[in-house]
Amino acid sequence: MKVKIVEKDVLNPLAEIEAIKLEVNPIPENINKISLFDNTKPNANLILKIIAESLDNINFHRVIKPAGAPATPQQLENAVQADLSILALGDCGSCTSWVILDAIRLEKDEIPTISICSHKFITYAKELARSHGMENLRIVEIEHPIAGQSQDRVERKVKKILPEIEALLKLDQKI
Repeated sequence: MKVKIVEKDVLNPLAEIEAIKLEVNPIPENINKISLFDNTKPNANLILKIIAESLDNINFHRVIKPAGAPATPQQLENAVQADLSILALGDCGSCTSWVILDAIRLEKDEIPTISICSHKFITYAKELARSHGMENLRIVEIEHPIAGQSQDRVERKVKKILPEIEALLKLDQKI
């Protein structure tokens, strides 16, 4: 039996790393309003609801967009009406891509962000952010899977990441 081996170049979907390094926006000391950017993935709304319920003295508004698609200019405009935006949920390839790319677009509009991605896609999320010049993009890792999980299970997973979110928001220093 003969086997013919052919070498092929494979295109890296992340492309070349941009030469420009972009800095994330600092999280303000006084946060009055947070936009909860829901990409309609199963249980993304629950994650954001649990986070909102755990944070006192902050106003929230929801921004909803379809999963696996970029935010529209109007959706981004709604998100920038806050001091910070929390985006959820990156738990597959396309939705992780758009959570990260939308976060970068918000950061470019001077809105600090926190993105939530499942641990199965965290490496990809960080590499995508790095390839767009934002290697310090705030990405919080939540245990995979989220879709198809009971409310109790999702709540337990969110409670594990709450200390990290509170630390990013510097709430532990404001008490």
